[in-house]
Order: sequence, then structure tokens, then C-alpha cells
Amino acid sequence: MRILLVEDESELARWLTRSLARHGGFIADWADDAELAERRMAVEEFDAVVLDLGLPGMDGHAFLTRLRARDDRTPVLVLTARDSLAERIDTLHQGADDFLRKPFVIEELEARLIALIRRSRGRDHPRLALGELVLDTAAQRFTFGGQALPLSPREYAVLKVLIQKSGEPVSKPQILDRISSDEQDINLEAVEVLIHRLRKKLAGTPVQIATLRGMGYSLELDADINTPTGA
Repeated sequence: MRILLVEDESELARWLTRSLARHGGFIADWADDAELAERRMAVEEFDAVVLDLGLPGMDGHAFLTRLRARDDRTPVLVLTARDSLAERIDTLHQGADDFLRKPFVIEELEARLIALIRRSRGRDHPRLALGELVLDTAAQRFTFGGQALPLSPREYAVLKVLIQKSGEPVSKPQILDRISSDEQDINLEAVEVLIHRLRKKLAGTPVQIATLRGMGYSLELDADINTPTGA
């Protein structure tokens, strides 16, 4: 899951980006002011935004108002040192989805982000499970029919991107953008190899990775395929 962190305190931002990657498997991009965050959100896709209200220049309230004014529905979790009822009400009216008061523990932030992203994708079509294929975000593993699916870290990262967008096309550049942070040896050809490996590991199950010409890949459920006994 890819997060945009909008925070002007550099020390806190560096700690958050490292902690989210280490504990929750998030890829966290950092913008230290709202103007930069706004420009990035105009051209990039994020699963959620972690927003500090006390920003220099355009503050968090103005950023949030402008984000919702252009009908951008990306979930926003607000970090605030001022946890007054009036501020919470005002920020909810502006379009915030959740709050977390400073100081906080990273485990609570991760849990709230996962819940926000799950809710934003709708209860009728959960994106962290497809048929019997389930992503356990806490354990950072996939299971199929209750059994652990043996995956390398990179295979896990690619399948995680696909299940988050199950039923929708995901291009190779989008996959690459979400699985690579400081790894320089990951490229579009490597994504193709990882997709091939995942298809072999999902062979014989109803979960399939479809190739959509000119669009990318889509994780889909084929109801005509029966799950093997014992799978």
C-alpha cells in the first residue's frame, strides 16, 4: 500500500516512513508542504494520505478542502497535536476520514490506515481477499484455503498490489512504483518475471492473473475452476 505523508517535521517524517515500511509493508512517500503534496496527488495515485494540520504556507485544512473540492476521495488520516472537539468537527466537514493525536504509537497508525483503505474500497468487494486467497496484513503473508502460500518477498509485494486492486487493471509501471523503494535492480522486465512466477503458484486455483492488452494485469476469480482437494 502506498501512502503520501504530508508532514513538515523532517525527523518525524523520516521515522514514520521507515517505521511504516518496516512494520506494515507500506511504501510511504514524503511531502514536506501542502503545495508539493497537491502537485503529486494530481499526477500520482496513493492508497491513503497521512496529513499534519500545522503545515507552513497552505495548512492542512486548506489542503484537505481543495482535495475534496476536486472530488479526490483518497482516504485522509489527520495527525494533530490539538485534539479539540471543534477542530475534529471542522476537519470532518472538510473531508477527513480519521484522526490520530500526537504522540502516537506506530502500530495504531498502521491499524487505522489499513481500516481506512479497506473501508474506502467498499464492504461488498473487499480488496484484501479474493475468494480463498487472503492477505494477512499483520503477518505479511498470503494464505489460500487457510494454508500459507509460499512466496518470495518480491512475489508477495506484487501480489499485494494486485489484490488491493482486484478486478481492476494495474499497469506494470504502477506495480513497479508500488513495490520498489530503494531497490535499483527492479525493472519492468522483472515485474513480468514475477507475474509469471505468481501464475505458476496460483495454477489450478480459481484465482487468476489476467493480462489486459495495453492496460496491464488484473487479479480475478474464475468461478469455473474448482479448488483442488486439500488446497
